[in-house]
Amino acid sequence: MIARIDLRGSLSGDLRDVLPRAELDVEAALVQVRPLCDDVRHRGAAAVRELTERFDGVDLPTARVPADAIARALAELDPKVREALEESIRRVRIVHRDQRRTDVATGVVPGGTVTERWVPVRRVGLYAPGGLAVYPSSVVMNVVPAQVAGVASMAVASPPQKPDGLPHPAILAACALLGVDEVYAVGGAVAVAMFAYGTADCPPVDMVTGPGNIWVAAAKRLLKGRIGIDAEAGPTEIAVLADETADPVHVAADLISQAEHDTLAAAVLVTTSEELADAVERELPVQVAATKHGDRIAESLGGRQSGIVLVSSIDDGLRVVDAYAAEHLEIQTADAAAVAARVRNAGAIFVGPYSPVSLGDYMAGSNHVLPTGGCACHSSGLSVQTFLRGIHVVDYSRDALAGAAPLVTALSDAEDLPAHGAAVRARFDWETPTA
Repeated sequence: MIARIDLRGSLSGDLRDVLPRAELDVEAALVQVRPLCDDVRHRGAAAVRELTERFDGVDLPTARVPADAIARALAELDPKVREALEESIRRVRIVHRDQRRTDVATGVVPGGTVTERWVPVRRVGLYAPGGLAVYPSSVVMNVVPAQVAGVASMAVASPPQKPDGLPHPAILAACALLGVDEVYAVGGAVAVAMFAYGTADCPPVDMVTGPGNIWVAAAKRLLKGRIGIDAEAGPTEIAVLADETADPVHVAADLISQAEHDTLAAAVLVTTSEELADAVERELPVQVAATKHGDRIAESLGGRQSGIVLVSSIDDGLRVVDAYAAEHLEIQTADAAAVAARVRNAGAIFVGPYSPVSLGDYMAGSNHVLPTGGCACHSSGLSVQTFLRGIHVVDYSRDALAGAAPLVTALSDAEDLPAHGAAVRARFDWETPTA
């Protein structure tokens, strides 16, 4: 059901070339996405309507969801689901409030200061997927940090569902709980283009965030620059670094939990224990047979993006997981906290047997919008910081500028940009050089 890679004694070369990884050809998807985005750019709401009918099979006179539909979704929400969403919102808000930045003024010289001022993005578009599964939890993970950052205007888009053409009721209910009343029944690349260019229904945004399929990733890549983006999210990933102390039932269950998302989802076990590897291999088919989405999970686990990797030591295991840079990384080893502290590359780290990735997906308080495809070696997950811009405010007095003037002139001359130095000297009673 799952491949095995034996790296014991052979950790050489670029490990990224031998580790399992989902293939996601965003460049190829761009060829198909570009004309869709161009159509939305030129024809606005009419293009959104026609493309939504083509891809989602519903004809919507307007993409915006009526306020009464949002209120009705909340009123009809299962009380247990409402309780869970409310608690998720509370926990995520607690964690993200501690991410808020404060302005810092630094005295550089007497009379000269630089202040870093943190300013929220003006307006954002937040995407909540709705394909093989629906993700009210992703609404929480996107909206809460934007609200904590102080974003004044935000809109949510999620694909319309048949037969009524509205986003899934759980998506709408989550929006209602968060106080978001601007919601659009638009999916995929069309939603990203609508946010980027604006239509008669939807004013343009400055940034688009949220997970999605390859078409969403391609649209983000195409429109980056016109809009800010959080990341080009690919299929979900879980890596588990484990030794002989790990419970194979737990490990198998956690691999399955992420394989459930998509046939391209990646599930990787890195272990020092051949006995654990054998036990997990035996356990996987037993648990998969008992799950609702067994066929999808089996395809994910059997794909080239999943596997069990054997290593000689925990040190080697750390080298492997750092090279892999997983979206989600579980540490199920002896002294798991100390091992976790040595990890450099991961979107989020889950420590010990009682911190499974599923907890982070919903209720840990952490954010589950995380870098995929190895991007965790250079990128972070969604946070309050995503929605803030640092602006340097420079405030120098006359005397402070006078003290810097000879230094500015020396550097501007060295770079053959004499007008830079002249711009400083023009403020004083100095002779300005003539040509």
